[in-house]
Amino acid sequence: MDLPELIHQVAASLSDHGTKVLILDDITRLRMHRADDQDTLDLIRAFMSMHVTLVLVGVGIPGSGLLREGRGPAAAKSVNGWEPTQTERRFDLLELDRFRYDTAEQITAWTSHLAGVEHHLRLLKARPGMLTDNTMPEYLYERTNGVVGPLERPIEDGCSQAIASGSERLTEPLFDALPLTLARTGRDAEAGEIPAVPARSGRRPPAGRRRNTVFDDLGPAAADTA
Repeated sequence: MDLPELIHQVAASLSDHGTKVLILDDITRLRMHRADDQDTLDLIRAFMSMHVTLVLVGVGIPGSGLLREGRGPAAAKSVNGWEPTQTERRFDLLELDRFRYDTAEQITAWTSHLAGVEHHLRLLKARPGMLTDNTMPEYLYERTNGVVGPLERPIEDGCSQAIASGSERLTEPLFDALPLTLARTGRDAEAGEIPAVPARSGRRPPAGRRRNTVFDDLGPAAADTA
């Protein structure tokens, strides 16, 4: 199919399925010097005229040139006379930084994220608080610097190791035995998908920056049995 035919087929499919939101991940893998990627960007622009909310997800979108009609990294500058393009005006840019560990709110957000990850793990000997009790939040923050990508990797590898060894749970000693690398994971380094992985320093966050311990509170029932 040529581009108009492809657009027609996509529009028909979105309509037939009642699609309301279309999410395109890894959008910054597009390279504007490649003709095929320019055609892909034209297809994305065509989505804007369809009755669907378009969400583009990527690393370093302002510097990719995608919202600047493909003019490259220099187009990300908002000075020297650059004016927003028609494409850029149609999008709201939302920047999500890595997790931080400096305030009570930031520590709670990190621990809440770990609790969400933990909820979806299906290890036979997993227990509530496996990733949120004791020093585990601080340990994982030290290993990953609060970046979600490096966090996913040791958890995935850790689960595989826990199943293979029969331990069926995640622990700090298990994580210690696993190297943290994002190589050979299908991530595109040129698109900024491989962040710097912090070296092991053996240092934990200062005691004054410990997380909110709400996830350690077992409630009145535990106090009654103590």
